[in-house]
Amino acid sequence: MDSKNKIIFLGLFFCYLIAIPVSAAALTMSDAISKSGQQRMLSQRMVKAYALVGKNTMLSAVKQMDDTINLFDQNLEQLKLFAQTPEEMKTLGKMDRLWSAYRLLIKTRPNLQQAPQVNAIADRMLNYSDQLVLLLEKRSGTGKGHLINVSDRQRMLSQRIAKYYVFKAWGLDNEQYSAEYDKAVKEFSDALVGLQKAPENNSDINAALKKVESDWKIFKISFSLQGKNFIPSLVTRSLDSILSQMNYVTALYVGIY
Repeated sequence: MDSKNKIIFLGLFFCYLIAIPVSAAALTMSDAISKSGQQRMLSQRMVKAYALVGKNTMLSAVKQMDDTINLFDQNLEQLKLFAQTPEEMKTLGKMDRLWSAYRLLIKTRPNLQQAPQVNAIADRMLNYSDQLVLLLEKRSGTGKGHLINVSDRQRMLSQRIAKYYVFKAWGLDNEQYSAEYDKAVKEFSDALVGLQKAPENNSDINAALKKVESDWKIFKISFSLQGKNFIPSLVTRSLDSILSQMNYVTALYVGIY
């Protein structure tokens, strides 16, 4: 198995592992930070899948949607049991209430008129998930929480970029969405540089991040060359490959502590 396929395989395997039900008592702080960070990514991945289904671009998007919903629900239940501080419980309460409504909305038949509302709720969930990550990182009291947080956030950004790209392809575009897309691209690039400079990195992490950097450059080149001819299936597969690699990087960060 070559290095590219190995990274993708291990990234997908990590997704499988974190999808397996785990009791709250079995969660470590690193696990909890990773799972709460994963909620950020899932909030964006759901909307991306919603748009792909609405545009009839990928048949696999329906399964992706169902899998994403189930994993978000599972993670939320585990995190509710793991929470200890009043701030963590309050934030999870907000997420739980919003999820009750969002889960119903995201499963309705996708349409352009409803998409902005779906996106707005997803971004509220993203903000709540981000607050939870920061609270858990604070409780961890170590630098490892920060590295896992940043690596996790790269997973979210890969799906946020994909989401706004599919919106454009679907005919849903405005200045705000274009600005958010550009912002997400810049944040991913900046964070990747920061992760590469982390003194805690070992040789495996450095090699994996080098691969992410290579694929990220390819993605940016392909995007700049395509002009107005949208190719959502190709672009989303590319970003999903980066997501798998960042899953692997995150697993490595969790494993070294």
